[in-house]
Amino acid sequence: MPENETWDYALSIPNDVRAVTVCRRTLRLILTLHGLIGLVDTAELLAAELVSNAVRHTKGPAALRVRRTRDGEVWIAAWDTDPAPPGPPRPLGQDHALPQEDGRGLGLVTACADLWGWQPSARFGARGKYVWCRLDPGLPGHDPVSTSG
Repeated sequence: MPENETWDYALSIPNDVRAVTVCRRTLRLILTLHGLIGLVDTAELLAAELVSNAVRHTKGPAALRVRRTRDGEVWIAAWDTDPAPPGPPRPLGQDHALPQEDGRGLGLVTACADLWGWQPSARFGARGKYVWCRLDPGLPGHDPVSTSG
């Protein structure tokens, strides 16, 4: 597949924690089919954190969006129905007082993504926000291994 190939996928999900697994497996398939197997593990972790936050902290539906830009960057985003910005990420070393599964999401995103942010958005007429992150396969730490090698 051409290096500058662009694509954009979106997956609407219910407000159900089982949707996190569906999103991770769907993302793995998308990246593998597009020859970006070297990004799969990191991308799955990031998507799981973003989607988990969307499902756990809002009451409405959510969505996963994955796209590749002309520059080869892979953007992963979770949309939810809460238009309020996400709380600030906690550095990973400072979450020892929290329950094991709480409070680490955006800290992991900050540590593993090349860039992250959020933006208000509407989807199907519902107000909400996208929380997104970017992976650049060309940067150190991202092995752009092809599925054919």
